[in-house]
Amino acid sequence: MNSARRGRAGRAAVLTLSALLLACGPREPAPPAPPPKIEPPPPQAPKLITPPPPAASRADLLAAAAAAASAYAAGTAPQGSDPLAGRTFTIRSAFGCLGPAREGRPAAGLAGWAPRAKDAAVELSLTPADWSASPLFAQAIEARLWDGAEGYWIDRPWLAAETCPAGPAEPSETPSPQTVGLAAVFEPQGSRFGRRKGRAYGFTLRGTGEAPPALPAKGFRLVLEGRFATFPDGRTIQCRADGPDQRPLCVAAATLDRVAFEDGDTGGQISEWRKD
Repeated sequence: MNSARRGRAGRAAVLTLSALLLACGPREPAPPAPPPKIEPPPPQAPKLITPPPPAASRADLLAAAAAAASAYAAGTAPQGSDPLAGRTFTIRSAFGCLGPAREGRPAAGLAGWAPRAKDAAVELSLTPADWSASPLFAQAIEARLWDGAEGYWIDRPWLAAETCPAGPAEPSETPSPQTVGLAAVFEPQGSRFGRRKGRAYGFTLRGTGEAPPALPAKGFRLVLEGRFATFPDGRTIQCRADGPDQRPLCVAAATLDRVAFEDGDTGGQISEWRKD
């Protein structure tokens, strides 16, 4: 009896040991875990690039000059950034509307035309004015921001249009003084190319044979192109006046890239001078 029990117990122990050996034996490797699911980044809205403002026109410059003159006369300082600072410009001004220049040549800073005495030709010319000694530029030149300024008047600043005015065909005996100008400024270490140093922009119109050239009925146009600069105070325009009852004279600082003469009737280019 005891022997039988011991035999059954021994067989049970063997079976149990075998089961344990089978359970602890080699197993098939578990399948690898799936890679983590990577969600794509959410779509981003496209970056909007603000285009630069269009080139400032004659009307834009005159409006800014009028605002600067008003602030100067009122004794107030302009607030905020200057909208003209660094902006490109293309300014057209009509000239020769009422005939040839007075005294045979236009005043410095003004474009004009005059007949040539020696032949049947017409000379278009523009001599920049030297404004380097003007009080408007004293601070900038003393600070060595610039070492020179050549000036161009924006003729008839009360007229926003780029064409000749309608009215009498005879020039006034007492024209109004100039009150709005554009100054080409030059840095001390900058390129000297483009400085006129008293030399005029000039172009000769010739007719056919001995006949004088046909002049456009609407005169000519002066084109000034470039980019506005800033005075030491960060403003593009500076104004001055000798008294409170005088209209302020206002000048915009700029780097000048192109000067051209155009036909007032067709808008076609007659001649041009470029900085580069």
